[in-house]
Amino acid sequence: MNARRLTTPKEKVQQLQEKLGHAAKTSKTRRFHALYDKIYRTDRLWEAWRAVKANRGAAGVDGETIADIENQGEIAFVKECQRLLREGRYRPQPVRRQYIPKADGRKRPLGIPTIRDRVIQMATKLVLEPIFEADFQDCSFGFRPKRGAKQALERIRKACNRKGNWVVDVDIQGYFDNINQEKLMKLVEMRISDRRALKLIRQWLGAGVMEEGNVKRSDLGTPQGGVISPILANIYLNYFDRLWEKHGKEVGVLTRYADDFVIVCKTKKDARHAYQLVRAIMERLELTLHPTKTRIVGMWTGEEGFDFLGLHHRKAKAATSRNQVYYTTQQWLSAKAEKHIREVVRERLGTATMRHKSIQEHVDWLNPKIQGWKNYYMTAYSHRKMAKLDWYILMRLTRWYAKKHQRRNWRSCWHKVKHIANVCGLKKLC
Repeated sequence: MNARRLTTPKEKVQQLQEKLGHAAKTSKTRRFHALYDKIYRTDRLWEAWRAVKANRGAAGVDGETIADIENQGEIAFVKECQRLLREGRYRPQPVRRQYIPKADGRKRPLGIPTIRDRVIQMATKLVLEPIFEADFQDCSFGFRPKRGAKQALERIRKACNRKGNWVVDVDIQGYFDNINQEKLMKLVEMRISDRRALKLIRQWLGAGVMEEGNVKRSDLGTPQGGVISPILANIYLNYFDRLWEKHGKEVGVLTRYADDFVIVCKTKKDARHAYQLVRAIMERLELTLHPTKTRIVGMWTGEEGFDFLGLHHRKAKAATSRNQVYYTTQQWLSAKAEKHIREVVRERLGTATMRHKSIQEHVDWLNPKIQGWKNYYMTAYSHRKMAKLDWYILMRLTRWYAKKHQRRNWRSCWHKVKHIANVCGLKKLC
């Protein structure tokens, strides 16, 4: 007789998610009241710890790192998380504020919760996600299981090719920092009635941000950088998605990825109507559209286009095998994405501190990035831009080589470096 196979924590989590998801789909009005004890179950916390550890994120305000927890003992850490939750003694710490430079010279604020907070947020997300997934609309693609940017891009391409000649390109100003927490909690409470689970979410919303030694708290916003933040952000904008499905479906095709979305319309009149409808719903949510980034784009003649999720979208002439001319939607690497790739390569190969490295070390570092860029940005219309980036990468590698070997004219090294790079296995985008 075969020994019974033990169920792994991951399988137990999947079984719970399937049950919760089925229950939520079966009854669209059901409110779940017994969730808190499911959050601090050992298998949930272990799966949450595994996911947080895999991300290898930085330490929060307490300075505790992933390595510290591994050295002190993962079992003890998970048990401590469980004990704090079971006894009702868990209190989240403020989020550590860090600023990341943007391409335009400004800085984007990023919040880094403590690792303990990230683990407990992840355990909570594992329980809440299947419940709210049952309510989310088909037009939403950001931070959702089995959905992603590539599907959103394909939806837009098809909508544009089905006589979608006008696009409302929407940008919400400071979305994550301006979510009304009270309205968000009311939306959460439409599905969750467990008081202890609701208290957890309120604690994270009110934990505040530590910046220059001072803790700042606000009634607006979600904990950016927190594991729980994306699902809360989707819950808030799902209100918009549902209203659009009810009132705007005939006006245009909505495609949303987190707080970025576009609406593809057939006529300019529909696009203007869509814009006014978006503004009205955003006023209900107490959100503001960016005055310059939100715009109506005419795709009909191919003179205008728009950027979305790293790709530029534009209609261009094409011909059938019988030389019949028609317009089709083409997608290629956006100028912003191209600039970012160049900056990443230049930062690696253009600094003096990288002179001591070997070509093989640089190739090994570049290859995973090149493969990732190729997987995402490569389309039927990206070849020319990708070929230019291949040239740029090889040029940067050649200039690095010339400086390392004190050659004045880097162009004289081109063919040699190209041969060495090929031997080392440098991948290509095109």
